[in-house]
Amino acid sequence: MKTITYNDIEFTIVKSGKGWEIARKLTDGTLAQVGAGLFEGVADGEAEARAVALVKTVFPVGIKSVGPDVTHPNMVGDLKIVGPDVAHPNFIYWSKDSTSFAR
Repeated sequence: MKTITYNDIEFTIVKSGKGWEIARKLTDGTLAQVGAGLFEGVADGEAEARAVALVKTVFPVGIKSVGPDVTHPNMVGDLKIVGPDVAHPNFIYWSKDSTSFAR
């Protein structure tokens, strides 16, 4: 069993049968299943690396920046102020593995 902490969340990565299980430790101490039966037939080291990559993808560290609502312009008197058309929200990543302050 391997335990990792990412974004202040504790995860366990356990080999179970032919595959691997990833669980997230909740604040009350119980475990919530993230995935089961993953990476069957992959070497142990490679499976652990893939599990860590999966955790970082499913629980990203960053902020979501959504552009202005172009379907409802801001009115200033009789002027319609329409922001730029942002078809897709942006996700800003940073290189830290945690959103908390340094301890």
